[in-house]
Amino acid sequence: MNKIIQSLIKEFVQIEVSGKKIIKGTLIDLGTDLMVIFNGTDYMYIPFNHIHSFCSIPKNEFDTISPTESYSMQTGENSENLTLLLTLHQAKGKNSEIYLTDDQPLHGCITQIMDDYFEFYSPIYKTMYISTKHLKWLIPYISNEGPYGFNNNYSKPLLNEPLVNTFKSQIEKFKDKIIVFNIGGSKSHIGKIKNVEEQVVEMEKARAAKDYLNIEHIKTIHEV
Repeated sequence: MNKIIQSLIKEFVQIEVSGKKIIKGTLIDLGTDLMVIFNGTDYMYIPFNHIHSFCSIPKNEFDTISPTESYSMQTGENSENLTLLLTLHQAKGKNSEIYLTDDQPLHGCITQIMDDYFEFYSPIYKTMYISTKHLKWLIPYISNEGPYGFNNNYSKPLLNEPLVNTFKSQIEKFKDKIIVFNIGGSKSHIGKIKNVEEQVVEMEKARAAKDYLNIEHIKTIHEV
């Protein structure tokens, strides 16, 4: 555990996350590759690779209360066991909010976890595949309610289709199918996958124009 950051546990902090997002809250826990922040309402699991900077702030700059109960996915006394991968596994099957880009948080649950991506079931977008490295934060639901007022049985798939190990290989499985990359935000792409070679995806749009996308910048994929 990083001793510099450890000294801030239970302190109020301000964090700048990728996309110039500012998060304020109490630093609750620290793992090898993520922080846990309580923002007054939720516990936010934030991977280090999206944290640009952080600092302590006076309590009077952050109008909230400190948590009085243990957070929902703690790993015991040894916080060095806390990792992003472990957090994803602990969140599997539970209602969660995840944030990737464009002010469009996704609500649903993680259903499978692979080498560099995970399968996510959303009541809105249905089955999605999400690159782990683009996950900016994860918020497990504290209550037992499902998203959008659904209960916990909101048509989740009963059987998981076997997945391939890597995000690139999963994209290749959608060749000749109509898909959406990046959940319909400002950087979304909709069309048919024509080919995947090395790090490039060739996509045919509605009127036969072609887009060529770098897999490194693809955050999500789901079939239409």
